[in-house]
Amino acid sequence: MSNSTSVSTFLLLEFSDVQELQILYFFLFLALYLPTITGNLLIIAAVALDHHLHTPMYFFLTNLAMMDLGIVSVIIPKSMTNSIMNSTTISYSGCVAQVFFYVFFVASDLSLLTVMAYDRYVAICNPLRYETIMHKGACLQMAVIVWISSLLYAIVHTSGTFANTFCSNVVSQFFCEIPKLLKLSCSDFYLFEIGLIVLSCFIALGCFIFIIITYMEIFSAVLRIPSAHGKKKAYSTCIPHLTVFSLLLFTELFAYARPPTDAPSDLDIPFALIYTIIPPMLNPFIYFMRNKEIKTALWKFLDFGDSSKRIFRLI
Repeated sequence: MSNSTSVSTFLLLEFSDVQELQILYFFLFLALYLPTITGNLLIIAAVALDHHLHTPMYFFLTNLAMMDLGIVSVIIPKSMTNSIMNSTTISYSGCVAQVFFYVFFVASDLSLLTVMAYDRYVAICNPLRYETIMHKGACLQMAVIVWISSLLYAIVHTSGTFANTFCSNVVSQFFCEIPKLLKLSCSDFYLFEIGLIVLSCFIALGCFIFIIITYMEIFSAVLRIPSAHGKKKAYSTCIPHLTVFSLLLFTELFAYARPPTDAPSDLDIPFALIYTIIPPMLNPFIYFMRNKEIKTALWKFLDFGDSSKRIFRLI
């Protein structure tokens, strides 16, 4: 294909050439998608309906759940459709949309985790000024900045990717991923997008360093809290966020630490599943398992009986 205008569809990586295995992949994606959707929707509903959770920390948690819903919904439904229809195609516009929304939600995820670290820092290291600093207007401004900056970031990356001319339409991944698309480029413009990716890596590294330094200050402050109850309460609000951040960090490192290859690998799909689906699926369960207030709100929302509550207390 001589240029990008001649590409009307892209061919994604095929799960299997056996129809029975394609159906098996459909149910695998369904088994991953339904818990992710359910868990994040429950977090959103619990926070929205319990006025005790109308605080900055849970406001940001609701935004995080919305972003996680977006990440999986951009990728999984199309993959399920292709599996059940025994197809590997995605339209050019569909590929553009997938790249744009995936980059948008992932960038929002990382930005919001950084903001949430700052929220925990103020709450624990400067509690007397917490309500003054993290007031409703400030929280809304932070959330708006996260969404708008991520939107602009997604626009720049999507434009930089699809401004290239493509010599092939065969994408060696089960969804439209920027690095895989750049391998199809036959123009020098791909160097611009690679430059953006390198810049993005430095920005992400800056966020990671900020979060790590923030938690060093937080744990230093927690160790100075005299009461065991105070320490336990501080840990109950920090550990879930730190676990979610660590999960995102290690899944990304696990996926991208392996040496790059030009040829498609049998590991492409499993690695992609790890860093695209596992964090959004586990995040709500991490908060549910480690945060007593979320548990209580979900009990009220689902109206569990006493026996069910005793079971979840054991968890």
